[in-house]
Amino acid sequence: MSFSDILNFTNYISHKAVIGKNVKIGPNVIIKDDVIIGDNVQIDANVLVDDGARISDNVKIHLGAAISVPPQHTTDYGENKILEIGENTVIREYATISRGTNVTGKTTIGANCYIMTYVHVAHDCRIGNNVVLASACNLGGHTEVGDYTFIGGLAAIHQFVKIGSYVMFGGGFKAVKDVPPYVVAGNQPAKYGGVNVIGLRRNGFTKEQITKIGDIYRILYNTGLNISDAVKKIKNDYELKDEVKNIIDFIETSERGIIRK
Repeated sequence: MSFSDILNFTNYISHKAVIGKNVKIGPNVIIKDDVIIGDNVQIDANVLVDDGARISDNVKIHLGAAISVPPQHTTDYGENKILEIGENTVIREYATISRGTNVTGKTTIGANCYIMTYVHVAHDCRIGNNVVLASACNLGGHTEVGDYTFIGGLAAIHQFVKIGSYVMFGGGFKAVKDVPPYVVAGNQPAKYGGVNVIGLRRNGFTKEQITKIGDIYRILYNTGLNISDAVKKIKNDYELKDEVKNIIDFIETSERGIIRK
């Protein structure tokens, strides 16, 4: 008997779980019944993969993470609900991610995300693609985060808050209002801090696109108009396509209202 065989005796892997090809599983791992794991997945020691997990190809889950655990909810424990994790996502040590509740049925983590140590993603969250959640940030239930957004360490995102795409949200701050796309946000509580110029350049936005985004936010935040009147002015002055449309759509569908300057 080899040393690896001895380590395997410390695992609990349900025979009902569906596990793909070339999956590497460390010691002391628990994988429950209602789990589907894709190919080339790495699961390190002491990880819990609870019922409802749907893990795509090439995902890496590091030491001690708790995946698809029951929602931290007083009455709804997410029975028969799921957590989806997209391809190539990395989940670092001791992160906790809850599955969905009866409200939406699932929590979603996109592809190519990087979720650092001690991050908590609560039930029914929807995280886009290429998102970075830095160490120990906490996302309340039903939070939404757009693609290519970075949330700094120790940040606290209130339940039901929406954060747009290509946002840089500062570490140690909290969001109680929605954060529109393409911006830098921070302070206490979070406020608009300008356009995320560096992030947009790194992701291939042209100078003309960045200039237009800056113009839109100057109308929203620097003209003295309230948000409703600023939106009317933007609709009158600009063709509603591409980045302009994304900003306006985000504002008009916001239920909590957007952050202020």
